[in-house]
Amino acid sequence: MSLLHDAGRVESLAVLSRFRTDFYDCLTARADALFELTDAVLCTDGQVRSLVGLALAPEHRRGHGSLYAGLNRGGLDVARLRRALVGVPLPRAADGRLVLAVDISPWLRPDAGAVPDRSFCHTYGRGNAKHQMMPGWPYSVIVALETGRTSWTALLDAIRLTPGADLAAVTAAQVREVVERLVAAGQWAEGDPDILIVVDAGYEAPRIAHLLSGLPVEILGRTRSDRVMRRPAPSREEFFLAHPKGGRLPKHGGEFVFGDPATWGEEQAATVTDTRLYGKATARAWDRLHPRLTQRAAWLRHDGPLPLIEGTVIRLTVEHLPSGGVNKPVWLWWSRTGATPADVDRCWQAFLRRFDIEHTFRMLKQTLGWTRPRLRDSAAADRWTWLIIAAHTQLRLARPLATDLRRPWEKPARPHKLTPARVRRGFRNLRTTTGSPAGAPKPTTPGPGRPPGSKNRRPATRHDVGRILATGEAYQRPAHHKIGTKPRRTG
Repeated sequence: MSLLHDAGRVESLAVLSRFRTDFYDCLTARADALFELTDAVLCTDGQVRSLVGLALAPEHRRGHGSLYAGLNRGGLDVARLRRALVGVPLPRAADGRLVLAVDISPWLRPDAGAVPDRSFCHTYGRGNAKHQMMPGWPYSVIVALETGRTSWTALLDAIRLTPGADLAAVTAAQVREVVERLVAAGQWAEGDPDILIVVDAGYEAPRIAHLLSGLPVEILGRTRSDRVMRRPAPSREEFFLAHPKGGRLPKHGGEFVFGDPATWGEEQAATVTDTRLYGKATARAWDRLHPRLTQRAAWLRHDGPLPLIEGTVIRLTVEHLPSGGVNKPVWLWWSRTGATPADVDRCWQAFLRRFDIEHTFRMLKQTLGWTRPRLRDSAAADRWTWLIIAAHTQLRLARPLATDLRRPWEKPARPHKLTPARVRRGFRNLRTTTGSPAGAPKPTTPGPGRPPGSKNRRPATRHDVGRILATGEAYQRPAHHKIGTKPRRTG
């Protein structure tokens, strides 16, 4: 058993060392400064509260000037780093399936008028805990989910959304590129289970499924509780039996109104599962339901007849919530038909695992300091984002190697059950065994800078916050979002 344990540690250490070397090779300009900046993020005690504070870490052997110069004028081969991220071991579900989650996390910059490419980002909890639109940089992030209760995810990709971007189209293109890289890296092969993509209610799951047709993926997304789906159109024989006088064949069947149980009919599959957190979880599934599309909004420029995107609707109810909040049913749409009870259980459990990405966002922002720097250039923000992703990946690869350096008031954790924050505490000890490809700094003399007392005669350019739609039209608040109006049914 000890030999197997030692062999596992040697293999984990080799994987971590190889990724650190690959990451250094991805840095094309000011590589030493950027690499040591990432090591400073990993080895600094406590939370990263400021960018310049990282220059005081022993792992950062250069001055604070090289820190900013590396972010502002450094180079990073993003395509190569993306290939390195999918080349390391990835978590899988119990059946060997890859489960990916997609979500948007904002880097808020409400008072940075000199920062370009800002968009209005949806936030919740600021101020009086209300939904607000704040200026900032929204990033679309894709992670691979683990099974069981954990706060770990495997970061695979991140892109910054530009003002007016079509969310569904950008997300579909991002997912397609990630899946193609996974296939090229050997993470998915012919005969393996399809990759499950889990999205939240802000995404139009049927449209994403249509845009990703032809890929070995399944789309699972939460939908609003006021949606209306349609059943399959009746056959010619069924139609003429119901309408002897004839007429034009309908394109859609009867309505399935989420808020009207009288329209549901008999479910195709139903499961009841006892859970520790939620009590008894009941899932019911209805097969071959599709939204009725119209030639407007995202489908305005669609060529040819509008498609029928059939899937399975799942309604999940639980006995109670751990937080004691309002217990409402969750509606899910799955892009496959013919769901079995095992498929229904797999879908709703995978959707609950989607919330692990929130733990990752919290780790990136509160501990690793992703949104702490007040950078002016959006390209530097992208560069810093990829450094944080590389740092988090190193923590995940160091998970089997870390020692539990817990605080006196913390409970002991079993091996391989350490949180990302606990793994980070001991990364400074692991760094000495993995080595650093960065070269030693060269002695330099700092420049004179701006003379004391002189004024800045080059004021920064002010930029407006982008508030346009993907079609180029000006944004207008929808009528059903206004206060005092009743939500309408959506098809």
